[in-house]
Amino acid sequence: MSVASGSGGVAPDLPLVASGKVRDVYDAGDGRLLLVASDRISAFDVVMAESIPDKGRVLTAMSAFWFDQLESVAANHLLSTDVADLPPSARAEGLEGRIMLCRRAEMLPVECIVRGYLTGSAWKEYQSAGTMHGSPLPAGLVEAAPLPEPVFTPSTKAEVGDHDENISFARAVELVGEDLANQLRDTSVALYAAGAALAYERGFIIADTKFEFGLVDGELVLADEVLTPDSSRFWPADQWVPGSTPPSFDKQPVRDYLDGLDWDKTPPPPPLPAEVVSATAARYRDAYERLTGRSLADWPGA
Repeated sequence: MSVASGSGGVAPDLPLVASGKVRDVYDAGDGRLLLVASDRISAFDVVMAESIPDKGRVLTAMSAFWFDQLESVAANHLLSTDVADLPPSARAEGLEGRIMLCRRAEMLPVECIVRGYLTGSAWKEYQSAGTMHGSPLPAGLVEAAPLPEPVFTPSTKAEVGDHDENISFARAVELVGEDLANQLRDTSVALYAAGAALAYERGFIIADTKFEFGLVDGELVLADEVLTPDSSRFWPADQWVPGSTPPSFDKQPVRDYLDGLDWDKTPPPPPLPAEVVSATAARYRDAYERLTGRSLADWPGA
């Protein structure tokens, strides 16, 4: 039986393991999980009432693209994106194009952020303290400046709330051990470098991104989503000018609209106008098509 799974999503007839802002996770049996990407969108840690058409398909298609492209850098958890590979009872209508059948991994409590450019919260910290993640940076850097080299800046979920909390590398070592922390850092930087190089060939700068990893039979595997507009900051290379904020291919139209309202960033969220929904959907679709060279119309579920 197919049932609604929040805004813009469907649910297979499988046990629900977890439900996040965007993805729902189900137990598919035999050591496998099913990740279903909905069209839900969040801003300021609040899920909007409106869905973004095709957002879940974009996230799934782009993750599948990157898992394939980066397989030589790191093993991953993806088994299939084909609904035909699901148990027959789980093949709910509307799942096409938005599922990832994956090996079930023991997820690690460190979120692996790699920054190649000075932007976002890192820029704010640098402005106030001349540091990034507590470490000194050269003086005189401007917003959106490239960093001397990609920097691993881990985080973890805060004990209270759903915000990420920056942590030191030493804290990452405490959480997962020195060998695994080193492996997370080195693999994350290698993944970022490979992804950023390919993206630049396609006209994109990846300013920063977040990877998540787990263990499958003791092997470190890349998991969750990879180099999507939800986990990364994509800039058009031809519009990047150090000293200013380049346009980004993500939920920025939603953030900009909400920032202009008298809203305290707590639920319930204000309604999104149709033009904001449409502009956001176009950005997600454009990011996928320009970066991969593929048409979203050719991905299942169109």
